Amino acid sequence: MQNKLKIINDPVHGFIKIPFELLFDVIEHPFFQRLRRIGQTGLLSQIFPGANHTRFHHALGAMHLMFSALETLKLKGVEISVKEEQSALLAILLHDIGHGPFSHALESMLLEDWHHEKLSLLLMQELNREFSGELSTAIEMFQGRYHRGFFNQLISSQLDVDRMDYLKRDSFFTGVSEGNVNSERIISMMNVCRDELVIDQKGVYSIENYLTARMFMYWQVYYHKTAALSEHMLVKILRRARELSLKGEALQASEDLSYFLKKPRTHTATEEDLLRFTRLDDNDIIQAMKFWQHAGDPLLSYLCTAVVQRRMLKTQISSAPFPTDTIDTLVRKSGTMLPSIPGKSLVGEISRTLLPYSKDLQPIYLLRKDQSLVRLNESENQILSSSMVHPTTKYILYYPREIV
Repeated sequence: MQNKLKIINDPVHGFIKIPFELLFDVIEHPFFQRLRRIGQTGLLSQIFPGANHTRFHHALGAMHLMFSALETLKLKGVEISVKEEQSALLAILLHDIGHGPFSHALESMLLEDWHHEKLSLLLMQELNREFSGELSTAIEMFQGRYHRGFFNQLISSQLDVDRMDYLKRDSFFTGVSEGNVNSERIISMMNVCRDELVIDQKGVYSIENYLTARMFMYWQVYYHKTAALSEHMLVKILRRARELSLKGEALQASEDLSYFLKKPRTHTATEEDLLRFTRLDDNDIIQAMKFWQHAGDPLLSYLCTAVVQRRMLKTQISSAPFPTDTIDTLVRKSGTMLPSIPGKSLVGEISRTLLPYSKDLQPIYLLRKDQSLVRLNESENQILSSSMVHPTTKYILYYPREIV
C-alpha cells in the first residue's frame, strides 16, 4: 500500500505533515494540482523578482498553520474531534481552489461576478461527490454554517491562518521583511470562548504587530503602484481580447481561454464552464499575451508588449485624486503621440483603499483572565489598534512613457 502520510519540506514553515490519507488524495487531485500553475501574487514578480511562488505553496502552508492552531486549542482544553480536525484541514487546504489565472486580477473577466470563493465552493462540492460525501463538514465550515464558529474564523476572518500564511510567505519571497509575522506566537495565544475564536489578553501586542505588518505589506507590496498598474493592465488586456473575440476577430489562444473569450458572461456556470476553468492556468494567459503582442489591434498589441517586455506605463502616486485637467492633458498628449490608440485607453487613475482593522466586521476579541471579553481596539493595553480603524486611499495616475 502507498504511504499517504507524507512530510513536505517547505521553505517558510519547515516540515509540513499530511496527517490524514484523505488530505493526500485531495492534494493529488487534478483540481488541486492545477494550483502549482497559479501564481500566488499575480504579476508581482515584475517588481519583486523572487515572487514566483504559487497557490499550491500557500494552500499547504495554510493547512500547516491550521494544524498548529488546532493542536494549540486542544492543549488548552478545547474539544475537537478527529472528524472536525480533518474537515478543518480540508477546508483551509481547498479555500483557494477556485482561483483562476493570475488570481484576483481576472476574477470577473471569465464569468460574470464570480468571486474565487464562489468557484472554490463549486469545486469543493464536485470533489465531495467524487469522495462520497467526505467533504460535507469541510464545506459547512468553509461557508460558516458549521455550529462551532471558530472553525470558520480560522479559515476566514481578520485573524485567520490564510492571512498569516500569505503574509509570511509573500514577505519571504518578495524580500520585504516588514510582513514577516510571528505566526507561532499568534497561534500560541489563540483560544476559544463560547465556540468563538479569541486571543489571550497577553497576546495583544503580537496581534497589533500582525495588523501593522499586514498594513505595510499592502502599501509596500500588494498596492505598490506598479503592482496595481500591472493588475489593471492585465484586466484591460482580457477585456479588449473579449471585445475583439465577441466581434468575431480570431485571436490566437489556447482552446480553453478562447472558449471563455468568445462566450458571453453568465451568472451561472455550466458543467463545461467548470471543466474548462479547471484546465486554465497562468500559462494560458502568458502564452496568449506573447501571441497578442503581434495582434492587428493596436491597443491589444501595445498592452501585451508592455507587460511581456516590461515596458510598463508610467505612474505617479498621490494621497488625493489627480485634477481632471491633468488627466485630460495627458489624454490629448497620448492621442497625439500614439494616434492609432484612443488616449483614454492608456491614461487614467487607479485607486486603492485599505482598512487595516475593522472594529465592526468580525472584530478580534481578547480574553481576560476573568474570562470576560474585550474588543481589541477597546483594550486598555492596546497601543495601535484604535488608530487603525480608519481607511486610507491612494491614487495612481498612469500614462504612456512615450509622452514624457
